[in-house]
Amino acid sequence: MKSAYELAMERLQKQAPSKVLSEAQKAELAELDSLYKSKVAQVEIQIGDDIQAAQAQQDFAKVDELRERLAQQRARLDADKEERRRRIRGE
Repeated sequence: MKSAYELAMERLQKQAPSKVLSEAQKAELAELDSLYKSKVAQVEIQIGDDIQAAQAQQDFAKVDELRERLAQQRARLDADKEERRRRIRGE
């Protein structure tokens, strides 16, 4: 007898079958993840230095502005990465 989980997984597989990725696609996705990790780290370092400088000057409005910019940059990079991931997967 199958569990409820197994039955649900079978129904899901029928509705939206999973796509098998080639080794080249897997490698490209791994490289993409690495690339975007480094891009995010670079942005965090650059803006993080500016945030520390603004904190040292006690310019808290500037700190808030920089934190917002950091969040926007991260979101933009995440969106770019996801778009490229979809293209690699052929979606």
